[in-house]
Amino acid sequence: MGDESARAHVRVIGRVQGVGFRYWTADEAQRRHLSGWVRNLDSGAVEAVFEGRQADVEDMLRWCHEGPPGAYVRDVRISRDEPLEGLLRFDIRSTAGD
Repeated sequence: MGDESARAHVRVIGRVQGVGFRYWTADEAQRRHLSGWVRNLDSGAVEAVFEGRQADVEDMLRWCHEGPPGAYVRDVRISRDEPLEGLLRFDIRSTAGD
């Protein structure tokens, strides 16, 4: 684990909307030099994709289990089998349905 590229597609479930989760996620991802995106889902969950060095992606996934102050993370569902998209930056996207 380390320098090889990795991708993780996550769904974070709990009290994760209305607490700035998307903005904190973007800041944390950018701090780790990750690309990808984050958005709220109509279900109340937050969905995100992280791409970058495997060690940085793993660190970001650990952060997702805690989230920002005021969040209560009940579950983090992670999919790693999707191919890298070669995303160039980290974006906050508008709300999308499940």
